[in-house]
Amino acid sequence: MNGSTPSTVKSAMRTIDIIEYVVARPTGVVAQEIAAGLAIPVSSLSYLLATLVERDYLARDGRRYLPGGALERLASPRIGLSLADKVRPLVKSLRLQLNETASFFVRDGWQLEAIVTETAEQSLRYSISVGTRSPIHCLAAGKALLAALPDTELDGYFTQAALPAFTPSSITDTERLRAELTEVRATGIGRTREEYTPGICGLGMAVMAGDIAIGAFAVAIPLPRFSAELEARAIARLAQAVALFTAAEGPVD
Repeated sequence: MNGSTPSTVKSAMRTIDIIEYVVARPTGVVAQEIAAGLAIPVSSLSYLLATLVERDYLARDGRRYLPGGALERLASPRIGLSLADKVRPLVKSLRLQLNETASFFVRDGWQLEAIVTETAEQSLRYSISVGTRSPIHCLAAGKALLAALPDTELDGYFTQAALPAFTPSSITDTERLRAELTEVRATGIGRTREEYTPGICGLGMAVMAGDIAIGAFAVAIPLPRFSAELEARAIARLAQAVALFTAAEGPVD
């Protein structure tokens, strides 16, 4: 293998990541945010941004970078993109910013389905495959989505769904889960601690379209790395991902 191949491939991947990151933010983004969001050194980022602007894949307005005219022949209108396509750059950004597994889940009945996932590049990590269905009461994204339901639908969930235990920490008591969902409604953050997978803590936040939760971003963190500082950073990044998605979608009629 030629010695330059790894750096060439890395540069190509970074270029694609930058384009996806900017396209996901149609109001524009500054270089510092791109560097932080994609974990790219500023020295490398400056060269890549200059090249993309020169080729009209990005445009520059003051300090902000926006999608360029050359992308029009390549990109589908946002309205034609699938939900997975819309959230994929934001999930990737979560993973890169935190170096922890990040995912986006939608509700399928009383289960969760992972439609986008990015696995952490650490030896100790959580992994989930796209298409995997999981119990809604045991995952942080599931709790965020349950908490976003109207009371009548939530009552229906407790009437119809069982609460099986997957670990000794799984919540199987209806009143205990209801109390936790009340807290999730107040904070906006779903939390789990070894409730589905031993040794894994989760944080999740729902994405709303009006009064309807269309899905939830989530991160999964191994217990040995879970700390108050990392929890706070993860919550801030989740909130940012939700805000960026909502801003890109625009107001709901």
